[in-house]
Amino acid sequence: MSSYIIKGGNKLEGTVKISGSKNSSLPIIAASILNAGKTILYNVPNIQDTQKMYEILRTLGATVEKKNNKVIIDTSKIDRYEIPDTLMHKMRSSVILVGALVGRYHKATFSYPGGCDIGARPIDLHLKAFEKLGIQTTQNYGSIMCYAETIKGEKINLDFPSVGATENAILASVLSEGITTITNAAQEPEIEDLQNFLNKMGAKIKGAGTNEIQIEGVKKLKDVSYNIMPDRIETGTFLCIAATTNGKIKLENVNAKHIVPIITKLEEAGNKIEIEKNTIQIEGAKKLKAIDIKTMPYPGFPTDMQSVFGAMLTTAKGTSVIIENIFENRFKYMQELGKMGAKTTIEGKSAIIRGVRKLYGATVVASDLRGGAALVTAGLVAKGITIVQNIEFVLRGYEKFDKKLQGIGANIEISNSI
Repeated sequence: MSSYIIKGGNKLEGTVKISGSKNSSLPIIAASILNAGKTILYNVPNIQDTQKMYEILRTLGATVEKKNNKVIIDTSKIDRYEIPDTLMHKMRSSVILVGALVGRYHKATFSYPGGCDIGARPIDLHLKAFEKLGIQTTQNYGSIMCYAETIKGEKINLDFPSVGATENAILASVLSEGITTITNAAQEPEIEDLQNFLNKMGAKIKGAGTNEIQIEGVKKLKDVSYNIMPDRIETGTFLCIAATTNGKIKLENVNAKHIVPIITKLEEAGNKIEIEKNTIQIEGAKKLKAIDIKTMPYPGFPTDMQSVFGAMLTTAKGTSVIIENIFENRFKYMQELGKMGAKTTIEGKSAIIRGVRKLYGATVVASDLRGGAALVTAGLVAKGITIVQNIEFVLRGYEKFDKKLQGIGANIEISNSI
């Protein structure tokens, strides 16, 4: 198990270039299956999750080659339709491959996906969407088989605006017969990025970014090259790190329109933010103010940012309240922050944070991706040495996290011996 060793207290200043979006790259990599040809992607983050997706594609028969800043994927020789259990269990996002496999080859076999332990994330919405399209789903001892003679466009109304179910429904519909309409669709920017990628490939999709998406089936797609959007959660993470450490950081390769709720809450907490084209500059407040947060589906405040905000608010003046409406286990990091002197109370879906003057270094354990980033954030402002264990979770979603932090003055390194 690897750990971050952090000596806190440094004021962070400088420039950070934000990587391509993790949550956009994964469905787009999966979507490369649909054209049964060659796809070239730029700005794909070099993280463990994208590496696992490449591994699954290779297992299915695709080739994946990385050259400098581009990834070349050739799916023309895929000859397997079963996603290996071992890889499926490591990463929840692997479920998105199912929509692409069924959409192209009309069959797929997979097991229930794994990933971070942040709460129940059933895939019933995915399976209901498939069944609406005429795809038969059979469950047997934890294995799920999907099969369709033909896929026909239909109206799909999602019970909840699930990002994964929306993406899977889109992927399964691209090569269908007729028109598919998804209502109560998730509206995240990553879904719009997926639409733009598929349309460049020859698909006919409109409405991504709204709650209604329409897909007109096409008979074939073409080879394509595409540039992945910036990672809005990494952007928000570094903004919170600057706020927590009273730092002054400029972020490059960002889209401020994607993180309006994050910027609004950071300004409410007393931070100064300046936005220009593709850049955001933040000057952390000398004394952070307590704020209240309620996570909601996009365009509301993102659940993926809740943990890092929670770490930031441990040193804010006053009492903050965070209400988590998406995942019930997302407050696990709070117990670890308590080892560093944070004063927090969990009551159902709510976390009450009473700001303290100082955090202190301790040995803490990451239990999920964003919770791990929260512990790093706390360690950067804590007095003394913080050891964040189990950082494999963090490495799943942040590219060169320690290197980027070192570049703006943080004292952080990776140890493989603790």
